[in-house]
Amino acid sequence: MTATPVQIELIRNSFTAIANEMSVTLFRGAHTAIIYEAKDCSVCLYDADARLLGQAPGLPIFLGGLEACIRIVTEQIGKDGYRDGDVFLMNDSYLQGSHLTDITVFAPIFAGGELVGFAATRADGGHLGGKDLGVSSDTTHIYQEGMRIPPVRLVKEGVLDEELMMLVATNSYFHDARRGDLSAQIAACYKGRERLTALYAAYGPAVIASAQEDIFRQSAELDAAAVAAIPDGVYTAEGFIDNDGVVDQPVPVRVTVTIDGDQMIVDLAGSSGPTRGPINSGSVQAVSACRLAFKELVNSDKPVTGGNFRNLTVRVPEVSIFNAQEPAPCQWYYTPLGLLIDLIQRALAPALPDRVAAAHFGDSMIVSFYGATTADSEGFAYIAAELGGWGAVSDGDGQDCMINAINGDFKCLPAEFVESRFPLSVLAWSIRQDSGGAGRFRGGSGARKVIRVDTDDVYFSCWLDRTVTPAWGLFGGEPGRPSVAVVNEGRPDERTYQKVTDVRLDRGDTVTVYTGGGGGYGTPTDRSAADVERDVRAEYVSLGRAREAFGYAG
Repeated sequence: MTATPVQIELIRNSFTAIANEMSVTLFRGAHTAIIYEAKDCSVCLYDADARLLGQAPGLPIFLGGLEACIRIVTEQIGKDGYRDGDVFLMNDSYLQGSHLTDITVFAPIFAGGELVGFAATRADGGHLGGKDLGVSSDTTHIYQEGMRIPPVRLVKEGVLDEELMMLVATNSYFHDARRGDLSAQIAACYKGRERLTALYAAYGPAVIASAQEDIFRQSAELDAAAVAAIPDGVYTAEGFIDNDGVVDQPVPVRVTVTIDGDQMIVDLAGSSGPTRGPINSGSVQAVSACRLAFKELVNSDKPVTGGNFRNLTVRVPEVSIFNAQEPAPCQWYYTPLGLLIDLIQRALAPALPDRVAAAHFGDSMIVSFYGATTADSEGFAYIAAELGGWGAVSDGDGQDCMINAINGDFKCLPAEFVESRFPLSVLAWSIRQDSGGAGRFRGGSGARKVIRVDTDDVYFSCWLDRTVTPAWGLFGGEPGRPSVAVVNEGRPDERTYQKVTDVRLDRGDTVTVYTGGGGGYGTPTDRSAADVERDVRAEYVSLGRAREAFGYAG
């Protein structure tokens, strides 16, 4: 039975609504702030072949990898190996592509006794074993980073495996929170199962199958037409990660984009081989990053479905930073991915000058504070991805103080929340003056945040990157300023950090985080005097910088 146009639209929006309801279920059930408040998670709904039906706002870098997890398990057990009520769990970096604290949980969905789809979630609940209390920056193999879990059934036909749940929860520093987060992921998957089953009951398998194929066809045709409109050619770009956290030397990332008719080929040859430090990424996430960059430029206003990316080919060298193999460490797998996404835009700038953006501040800029549990105090974990500036475009300034590209819908923890939940005070949080790159259109501004420690024996960690290759400008635009963290700024014991693990702080110590700005677009002296004056009044740009970079005479 062929779906009517009205039915197709109703079903299309139902898929998205189901994913959104799954997401709300996860937020409401999670015990860890980085999930329920910061939204470090993603949920998706798939068909029986792991083709995307609907997704909720989340981390886009996760969304491309969830289908790979389903396909891996399906290859292992076959479609006949799934049972109604099953829930699978995994976090293996070499399979799902991301670090071990990201746990993937998914469930098969049956209607009329037939496998019709999957509900999938991924969430980062923080600590899951590993050598450090905080987030490690200097690991040299995967087993220093935490507990590695292959695909296993956490729930078998509706019955929770309590022993497996206990094993995972016990390996987290926060046992009860990890159990609560996993329970929330299970609940989200069951919510997806409940709603998709009801949709099948309402429309029947034939109508839904017809609607799916039409939705996929539309996405594929739109992608093909958009790529075909890009001038054929071979486009390249290269940049450098500061270091891998262990060896203090820049790490190259190189991308070659070939446009051939309606096909786009992204080749990562020339990028670094595996690194000793923890910036290796699984190939699944490398492909996800290329998809994200593709979507930024190709029909960015259209939703993603299982029909997208059919005309995108990603070539990952077998021996590469983007194809992590055991025992390579992967804790900061997303650092090269953030640079890769920007580089794809940089490569295509000559072909798409009116569509690309200058580089943004790029990395997640993670800052964390941990307190150990003692006889007198309860432990805590504060983990935050900091905000920074995005690159300017051909007709406007870059966005100020935004989350980075790979994190998408990730939320910054509000100051009020931080102060109510952790022994920390946010003393200042403002625009970082002069951080955006100068240009006809100015790069977005980074932020300045000052956090004071209000208890003893707190451990501070951070991972800040993109100083060797800061957010570059385009067509004459200047780069943005890079990020840095300063402990006890202005005091005799002041020191600065880019990457560090578990620095001990005491009551009254402060950490000031300066995040990077975005690159500018166009020649700075072409910026209008009115725009420069507005920036000076608003304190985005100092008077001295306005005169030096923009030729401002005011």
